[in-house]
Amino acid sequence: MTILRSTLCLAACLMAANASAIDLKGLTSTGMKAGKALTLSDAEVSAAADQACTYMDKDNPVVAGNDPYAQRLAKITQGLSNEDGLNLNFKVYRTADVNAWAMANGCVRVYTGLMDMASDDEVRGVIGHEIGHVKLGHSKTKMRTALLASAGREGLAASGNGNLTQLSQGQLGELAEGFINAQFSQKEESAADEYGYQFMKRHSYDPAALASMFRKLSSDGGLMSSHPGSEARAARIDAMIKKDKK
Repeated sequence: MTILRSTLCLAACLMAANASAIDLKGLTSTGMKAGKALTLSDAEVSAAADQACTYMDKDNPVVAGNDPYAQRLAKITQGLSNEDGLNLNFKVYRTADVNAWAMANGCVRVYTGLMDMASDDEVRGVIGHEIGHVKLGHSKTKMRTALLASAGREGLAASGNGNLTQLSQGQLGELAEGFINAQFSQKEESAADEYGYQFMKRHSYDPAALASMFRKLSSDGGLMSSHPGSEARAARIDAMIKKDKK
């Protein structure tokens, strides 16, 4: 997925960890050994996610709390501060990109470009899908891969004691870009679609909104490069609805 106009990033992050308990000192610049690179701990990856979310909030125009977009998202997400064990916080970025992403440390960000094209329930469907990638474990590897890729380019090294230092702004930029550009397999997307569908049902939202969102993506040619098969995915949601009505 790419951070471009008319590109939807249904992304999520890794398993949650208590970031406050992580000592961010101990990274060296001696280079990362391949064996250690393959065994980065959940705590190290989670610490990187916390830093990446903070970086994104500083690097993007966050809508003020009294802005109509922020007020609308607050209404959309009412009652979702804790979802399936995830403590969530929501912000809106003022940008024309059709984009949204979530991290399992509770960081959920929705772009005004997405909100402009989506109904309230369609936004909820996107959020549910993102949470699905987190809960199903798809995104942990993606963040780990992004961390290792950015670390390798900068000559970073894991300390060997489970700690990760504060990354530089340049490293964080590479990390955030790598994560948000991450792509999921068709199998992972289908599983997250089903999670999103169950999320909609669980909260008594309209599950058909997930299908209608996919159709909106399918009708916008710019989205097809990052979400192939959107029409087929919409049809799959339709089939779930039909089956549940029997």
